[in-house]
Amino acid sequence: MNFLKQIFTWWHKQTIGTFIYTTLTGRLLGADQFGNKYYSNSKGKRWVIYKDNVESSKIPPEWHSWIHYTVKNIPSKDVKKFSWQKKHQENLTGTKKAHKPDGSLLSDSKKNIKKYETWKI
Repeated sequence: MNFLKQIFTWWHKQTIGTFIYTTLTGRLLGADQFGNKYYSNSKGKRWVIYKDNVESSKIPPEWHSWIHYTVKNIPSKDVKKFSWQKKHQENLTGTKKAHKPDGSLLSDSKKNIKKYETWKI
């Protein structure tokens, strides 16, 4: 079933054209913690093959800077993280885990909000 998805849909991992191009010219440079694989060719082109569905927000910051030519070297596996840094997470908009602050229409908890207060003269 995955093979058929890969042939007929572009949003599932890669197209058949990308598969052929990657097989012929691609050189695997690394993978991130989500299973995405990063490739480059001899001309300097860079691309990513996603583990599951194609979602650009799944790329962690260190690989994002490499894929957009901000840095030249591929990220090392032992990247120093500060205590205040959180683990990378994809964009959750439109999912059940999306941020819904108190008072929003989609939030379960409702805020008691005064509409406005008139001025006293």
